[in-house]
Amino acid sequence: MTTACDRVCRTELQTRIACALPFRKVVMPMLTWLQRNSLDFPPLDKALREPNGLLAAGGDLSADRLIRAYRHGCFPWFQDGQPILWWSPDPRTVLLPEELHVSRSLGKVLRQARYTVTFDQDFAAVIQACAAPRSYANETWITRSMQDAYLELHRRGHAHSVEVWENDVLVGGLYGLAMGQLFFGESMFSRADNASKVGFATLVERLQAWGFVLIDCQMPTQHLHSFGARSIPRQAFADYLNRHLDQPTNADWLPRRV
Repeated sequence: MTTACDRVCRTELQTRIACALPFRKVVMPMLTWLQRNSLDFPPLDKALREPNGLLAAGGDLSADRLIRAYRHGCFPWFQDGQPILWWSPDPRTVLLPEELHVSRSLGKVLRQARYTVTFDQDFAAVIQACAAPRSYANETWITRSMQDAYLELHRRGHAHSVEVWENDVLVGGLYGLAMGQLFFGESMFSRADNASKVGFATLVERLQAWGFVLIDCQMPTQHLHSFGARSIPRQAFADYLNRHLDQPTNADWLPRRV
């Protein structure tokens, strides 16, 4: 799940990938190139160590392939002008809902009820806001094709959004995928103090009540660790996938105020 901190990390890594001659000549030939007529991914242990977790390239962003990717343990991340790149970093950053840490200052904000939180009220607006370039980067990894792909996943009931409102104005939010007892966070944004934190904390508490056991945060950041996220080996993450992807929950994503 991307925040301000990890957007910087992603931008730096993507610059290395796009511009480094050794990457083009040495790394690209080592990658598995996906074919459009097959949804199969290589085993996770085939991912590169440098760049950490790069597993494959190519394919497409069809809903069926994206679902297969998340179930396999990888996710897409690339910029316009690059091939689609698929990643499975080791270690993997996750948050167990019961380990959520809410700081004293955030707890105060939550008690003030300054913001209103909703689920699946305006997925399109949330992903557009997450895709907007930030002051520290001119480009976004949430390309138009990525937005269209996740909008289709939302229409199919796999991708969900959290909206944070202040006086009926959207000031924060996040989106991700729910599969079985796992939630795969993708990106968040904030236009007001603590808005995205309020949305994230509210989501985690609701996921725990619904019976979810893990939130995939993808990559480590200080922001996520402040919530209680930790890094686990890729194989441990794969074990969670095997045990919980097809387990039921009592999740209710009907658009409403939380």
